[in-house]
Amino acid sequence: MQKALAAAGVASRRACAELIKQGRVAVNHQVVTEPGQLIDPTHDVVTVDGEHIALENAQPFLYLMLNKPVGVVSTVQDPRGRPTVLDVVGPLPARVYPVGRLDINSSGLLLLTNDGDLAYKLTHPRFEIPKTYRVVAKGFVGPQAARSLAEGVVLEDGLTAPAEVRFVDYDKGTQSTILDITIREGRNRQVRRMMEAVGHPVRQLTRIGFGNLRLKGLAPGTWRKLRPDELAALRTLIEQQQKLLLTHKQRPL
Repeated sequence: MQKALAAAGVASRRACAELIKQGRVAVNHQVVTEPGQLIDPTHDVVTVDGEHIALENAQPFLYLMLNKPVGVVSTVQDPRGRPTVLDVVGPLPARVYPVGRLDINSSGLLLLTNDGDLAYKLTHPRFEIPKTYRVVAKGFVGPQAARSLAEGVVLEDGLTAPAEVRFVDYDKGTQSTILDITIREGRNRQVRRMMEAVGHPVRQLTRIGFGNLRLKGLAPGTWRKLRPDELAALRTLIEQQQKLLLTHKQRPL
């Protein structure tokens, strides 16, 4: 059911599962609270918060890459009236939603789609899809701090997984170190918290890579559709990660 709701553009598959758990979804006028129920999109009547969802008329899939500017929130609505990513992209032929998030003070590569299945697999921690950030950090990030970032940093929600850290430059004028950091997790404000933990707070944070995608030739506040080869490469990456997961499960103890 959550897959059908996601395909209809309600929200991501994970978010649709949460709507079901919250008792906000009904099938044939009966509230359902367990995700995973099978439905017939051509006959069953499905509502979310009392609003009928036309599952049989699922919108065509859209896949967009946005260079999110600072000051824009990575949501489709904001109760505080701040500009959202949908305000940036403008009218579209189908409802889309962001794949993961960037905080309001961060910029860079953000995917938007109405393909709930793809969004789920790109953001679920078990698939370990890499995300790369260009970090401008306060002070000189020396070998010891870089090694801590690479091996894992203890945060309030536990030890982070190993990260890939690449030194880019040091700006003497601003006394800032520029690094590229690749992580395979998706904790809230993770890179910022990692840098704070090693004593080098972030001054500027830009996501420059997501899976096989790279932020090139896209000015802040602009967007484009993914090319067929980019989408195919994303799907191939997910398939590779699925095979790795299966291999790990089959290994003898």
